[in-house]
Amino acid sequence: MPDMEWGTAAKIAAAVSRGQTTARAVVDGALARIGKLNPTLNAFTTVTAERARSRARTIDSVRDKSSLPLAGVPFAVKNLFDVTGIATIAGSKINRSNPPADKDCPLIERLEAAGAILVGALNMGEYAYDFTGDNAHDGPSRNPHDVTRMTGGSSGGSGSAVAGGMVPFALGSDTNGSIRVPSSLCGIFGLKPTYGRLTRARTFPFVASLDHLGPFARSVGDLALSYDAMQGPPEGDDGCTGRPVESVTQEIEEGMGDLRIATASGYFQEGAFPEASEALDRVAKALGVSADAEILEAARARAAAYLITATEGAALHLDRLRARAADFDPAVRDRLLAGAMVPATLAVKAQIFRRWYRERILELFDRFDAILAPATPCTAPKIGQQTFVLGGKELPIRPNLGIYTQPISFVGLPVVTVPVPLKPLPIAVQIIAPPWREDVALRIARTLEQMGVVTAPRPIALS
Repeated sequence: MPDMEWGTAAKIAAAVSRGQTTARAVVDGALARIGKLNPTLNAFTTVTAERARSRARTIDSVRDKSSLPLAGVPFAVKNLFDVTGIATIAGSKINRSNPPADKDCPLIERLEAAGAILVGALNMGEYAYDFTGDNAHDGPSRNPHDVTRMTGGSSGGSGSAVAGGMVPFALGSDTNGSIRVPSSLCGIFGLKPTYGRLTRARTFPFVASLDHLGPFARSVGDLALSYDAMQGPPEGDDGCTGRPVESVTQEIEEGMGDLRIATASGYFQEGAFPEASEALDRVAKALGVSADAEILEAARARAAAYLITATEGAALHLDRLRARAADFDPAVRDRLLAGAMVPATLAVKAQIFRRWYRERILELFDRFDAILAPATPCTAPKIGQQTFVLGGKELPIRPNLGIYTQPISFVGLPVVTVPVPLKPLPIAVQIIAPPWREDVALRIARTLEQMGVVTAPRPIALS
């Protein structure tokens, strides 16, 4: 039987399928670890213990579990995913008065159809407008590698739960970097699929034209397993293409092949802390990368992403701002109010620029199959730290942890973040692929994992 705390989803599912352990034993182990660690890490806002044990009994009653690739594997979701019987709070105070969801979101349904078992909902930045992992109502999620440090956000609870060994994988959302930033600061793998690949139906939105959903895990194989289980039709998401399922689980084991890889230059290396540069250098050297790719106008893309985020986010929350402004996190409220005052003509210009910028990015992929870039400019800052020095300037941390992620999600490219186990804290590198080529990024990530260059380190702080 694998060690539940650090066993991969694939190994746990295999052990359950072969009768080496039971789904109930795995779930009880996960719940015990959540009970032990969550008071410190503050990753979970709700633990669905009764539901999880009931589901485990169902899995254990299935005679032939070979058709369940995630048999008995515990997972958790950011608390903006609809979970039957729980209010979808999206990290807010206001949503707590909403009625409980009457149905699970499709991604949870698909994972449970594959045998996975939901064990709870996870802490997040209010309404997903955050890069730190702090929440004004539930407190900060804490980094398992050093509990005085940030997890990154807004999917901070997801990063903490996976890095801390409470679940093998978890789901989060990524609008401007909210999967990739926590993956980097917590030292785990993350996948932001192509925009429109996975349905967002029955999840609480932030910015409809930028929102993505995806998994966190401690191995590339687990990213692939969970991603494959979640693919499918749109089910009510107008932004989802409903493309045919393109399984990657077996394909990633076939190696990289003859891929053309470059390192993002210019903007993506300006101001990076030494640890971010070292991580990028290690990955590039291991892959034998010598080419550079300059992504033109990345700074302007980030500015446009901010503008679209502010205006679309403000439009979504306008009624709540009018009725219950005092119940928002002030930092979130003030940015939404500012977005409400942006002239519509600027938002239109940002979208026009977005189309131009996407065309320039796609031209790069005529020459390269993937591009490497830092995920964050630094390792995890201290909780409560307000500023850092980036490129010789003192800047606020909260918006600038996403300096390298925003120009990529702005045009919906698939990205895998891979953790480089530096000491004392890990940091990640982005592997950026062309649209719909999650397989390319995952194959590169798997090769790096097999080489030992990237790995999700066990937190010393929890040993």
